[in-house]
Amino acid sequence: MEELINLDRTEEEINLLSPLTWAYVGDCVYELYIRTNLVNTTNLKPHKMHLEAIKHVKAKSQATLLKNIEERLTKEEKDIVRRGRNTKNHHLPKNANSQEYMYATAFEALVGYLYLTKNFKRLKEIFNFF
Repeated sequence: MEELINLDRTEEEINLLSPLTWAYVGDCVYELYIRTNLVNTTNLKPHKMHLEAIKHVKAKSQATLLKNIEERLTKEEKDIVRRGRNTKNHHLPKNANSQEYMYATAFEALVGYLYLTKNFKRLKEIFNFF
């Protein structure tokens, strides 16, 4: 994973990015994790893998994941989650209620933040919580 990163921003600069930017990256990172996990653990054909991946990456599932791991997060991670959850997003969720969508955005923001700051060890720990 580290070879894919070519981000020359400091942690301070990453902290100044919008939580929606963290979530934009986190959405991609989490979906790649889920898809890779499905390739490694199943013999499903691509269409079936896609249908299975959707179950994990939809807003309702991400919101549930975040609620299940919140107590294991550090103070800094909880702050990242709070910032992601409270960010004004003008996108209206199609398949989730507003609260689920806010928590999903918060989960994606946390994943994106950890990825952008190259904290892969902690990202892996969080993925291993579920």
